[in-house]
Amino acid sequence: MSVGAQLTVTDMRRAARHPVDFPVIAEHHQHGDMNMHISNLSAHGFMVDDAHDIARGDRVIIRLPIVGRIEAYAIWTRDHRAGFQFERIVRLDDFLQIIDSLQPNPRLRKTR
Repeated sequence: MSVGAQLTVTDMRRAARHPVDFPVIAEHHQHGDMNMHISNLSAHGFMVDDAHDIARGDRVIIRLPIVGRIEAYAIWTRDHRAGFQFERIVRLDDFLQIIDSLQPNPRLRKTR
């Protein structure tokens, strides 16, 4: 028997998103290294605002502060934006440290 709630993608999209301004180099299986700009981040994934060659289902590997390399896959694309879901869970304390390092202005951080 499974323990805990099994979140659907819709439920996970309700997670708090934190605005960030973080350029990253993503490793893509077909396109190789791609420059991307992460514009918001949650504990479950992130959104980029310059996803020109990304299709739904594409997998990328990015490097974030604190957690290092992490794989994610595109769950939606629209215009030049794409939303990615992390392949593994980011622990809450690690996520809070990531936000602190990527968004040093406390006024822009969401309340915890």
